[in-house]
Amino acid sequence: MRVSLNVIAGPQTGRSFTFDQHDTFMIGRSEDAQFCLPHDRFFSRHHCLIEIAPPQAFLRDLGSTNGTFVNGLRVDTAHLKSGDRIQGGETVLEVEVTSDPTEIREFGSPASGTHPSLVAVACLNCGLPASVEASNPASKLTYVCDECREKLRANPQPIPNYQMMRVIGQGGMGSVMLARSEKTGQAVAIKTLLPEVAVSDQSMKRFLREIEVASALRHPHIVSYIEHGTHNGIVYLVTEYIAGMDAARLAKHRGGKLQPREVALIIEQTLAALDFAHSLGFVHRDIKEQNILIEGEFPRSNAKLTDFGLSKSYKQTGMSGVTMVGDVAGTIAYMPPEQVRDFKEVRPPSDIYAIGMTAYSLLTGAHALDIGPKAGISETVKAIFEKPIIPISQRIPNIPLRFAAVIETALAKQVELRWANAAAMREALLRAASEF
Repeated sequence: MRVSLNVIAGPQTGRSFTFDQHDTFMIGRSEDAQFCLPHDRFFSRHHCLIEIAPPQAFLRDLGSTNGTFVNGLRVDTAHLKSGDRIQGGETVLEVEVTSDPTEIREFGSPASGTHPSLVAVACLNCGLPASVEASNPASKLTYVCDECREKLRANPQPIPNYQMMRVIGQGGMGSVMLARSEKTGQAVAIKTLLPEVAVSDQSMKRFLREIEVASALRHPHIVSYIEHGTHNGIVYLVTEYIAGMDAARLAKHRGGKLQPREVALIIEQTLAALDFAHSLGFVHRDIKEQNILIEGEFPRSNAKLTDFGLSKSYKQTGMSGVTMVGDVAGTIAYMPPEQVRDFKEVRPPSDIYAIGMTAYSLLTGAHALDIGPKAGISETVKAIFEKPIIPISQRIPNIPLRFAAVIETALAKQVELRWANAAAMREALLRAASEF
């Protein structure tokens, strides 16, 4: 499946932008935008953002001065479908959703792109019928309806060969259960991953392959994978169980923030994990306090990074639909400008930025950008591109300046101004922390 944005009016008529996987696309006068319109006075610097997860596309106006129009109507947000026209000033883009020719050829059909077919599916859990778009009418799809997804998130299904103990966490992708292996008696954590949209067999297999690749990461500060598979169409992932809490809950337990020495320990251990993973070509893409698990008591505590690469593979292999519809501003707020602008091309410097955001939050109990706790996605995205960070010394007046500088360097909006790599940041952090 592909989504194309074709420019049909304006100075750049004839240009076309095509997406075959989860991505974001920004329009505006800023050089940061993928579709830059520097001389069109009707456009704001960061005018609107389109999230694409073929065949879906979702547009969000970023508080532009003159507005974004879809089919002639001014909108703040809009689900886009094939044939819709997006306009700002003289420029008009038309949305086109087509099937990928390579997917069509696999079924022996003509090689030219066609419009997607509507395929009848039934919920794996309750059997509720539905219709979804697919590349080919013969596609086999895994589907869970919205109501069952919520039920399964709260009460996950038992997994063969494991005794379920209790639900210990819930998130956007599914739930986490404490369980015990019936073979070994080992306590494990089982994450059940619920597809947000109808998923083809090919996408499901690709997702499982990506999990298998990521499972090769073995490091003292990365949660170890044990196994994964599917049960009744739902993916499950078994990892070691960490008898502690995530860094977000730890900070909350301590009154909202942690002391600098404890933050330094958690972050340097996480940076050691990142340095190892980056050296093997892995990027986490979703670093935040909730994805760092802490076992033991400070100063002998041990931090372990979890869900390595899971966010990337979940989105890019088609397990999720558009994510900016819901309340995900908290996650977006940890993304650097380049990750918001170009979702699929994320490299190690994005993890450096996110670990800086995580350190800032654990240290101060506040966000580095000047946004409120209830800031919406539009406000958050504009802040990522346009607002400077609030210096840590304004939040904590007696903070050692060298220590604050290590974190603030990680938060530079320009990639080249951040730490060159996780090892360099870790070394600087350890030097600064030695002065406490």
